[in-house]
Amino acid sequence: MAVLRKSLATHFTRWWEFERMPWLDWVQVEVTSRCNAACTYCPRTVYRSNWSNRDLSHDKFERMLPLFATARMIHLQGWGEPFLHTGFFEMVARLKKIGCKVSTTTNGMLFDRRKIGRLVESGIDHIAFSLASIGEKNDTVRKKTEYRTILQAITDLAAEKKARQTETPTVNIAFLLLRSYLRDIHGIIPAFKDHGIEQVVISTLDFVPSKDLQDEILAPTDEDMHGELKTLLDGLVREGERAGLNIYYRLVSPGKRSRICTENIERALFVSAEGTISPCAFANISASGISHMAGEREKIYQRLTFGNATDESIVAIWQSKGYASFRASFDSKLHPICQGCPKLYEV
Repeated sequence: MAVLRKSLATHFTRWWEFERMPWLDWVQVEVTSRCNAACTYCPRTVYRSNWSNRDLSHDKFERMLPLFATARMIHLQGWGEPFLHTGFFEMVARLKKIGCKVSTTTNGMLFDRRKIGRLVESGIDHIAFSLASIGEKNDTVRKKTEYRTILQAITDLAAEKKARQTETPTVNIAFLLLRSYLRDIHGIIPAFKDHGIEQVVISTLDFVPSKDLQDEILAPTDEDMHGELKTLLDGLVREGERAGLNIYYRLVSPGKRSRICTENIERALFVSAEGTISPCAFANISASGISHMAGEREKIYQRLTFGNATDESIVAIWQSKGYASFRASFDSKLHPICQGCPKLYEV
């Protein structure tokens, strides 16, 4: 009996530590699915007639705090512009109080001097500004945004940080590289090197909501094309190093797929504004009755969720049969939603 009691006590202690300690690298939290932009490649724009606007309520946010406490980083951004949410800074304050690092990604169109001051005061750790090219070309595809306004916000943020003698938030550029703008890639360094930007993270079009966008995918179809593109990007990285600008990229390799997802499904997750848990944002798009491109074929989109963080323990959700089976599929036959996904990269 004593041995059994000791075993049960050890099991309970491990469970308690599992629930309370930061065992997730990050949680991506959808603050809102509303947006003031209309980027041509975004699911929200393509699926606008089927889109469901959703906002994370104060009550749901508070009920999800046990989930947030299990992660080292909380990224406040989903399928919308986070600064449209009137409670954004209150969320940051709450998360900082429980010891989380906090980051966000923005289109940069909602900043004035007052909001920049609040941003620095909030203690948020990282902020990324989304762009898809330099100058007016960015505005062509990222409709309802303005490149010079975004760059001014970044410049003002750097000045505010300097005035307050603080290093945070660090500033990144989330740069979506489209095939039609590939020739403009060398404009990145002169455009961003003197604005307090720490790094540029280059991504390609991963989720393709419409056949009309297939020509914008940068997924090399053979090794020669892959080698040429990799040489170009590696050269950009070295050029950035000389200019004091860190540049990172991921590139799809033809004929090769890793079993390690860049969305870090073993140590990260996405939670929607409704509280539903998914492995990543691509598995929880706020629209119904839609399709997308999977390689050369059109595929009906089906959302993949595992419980609701406002109603269930994250431990119960994480350890549920369905979620465990999904993660295990990376060691055998991939779950259908992941098959063909470019997030399984080889550089």
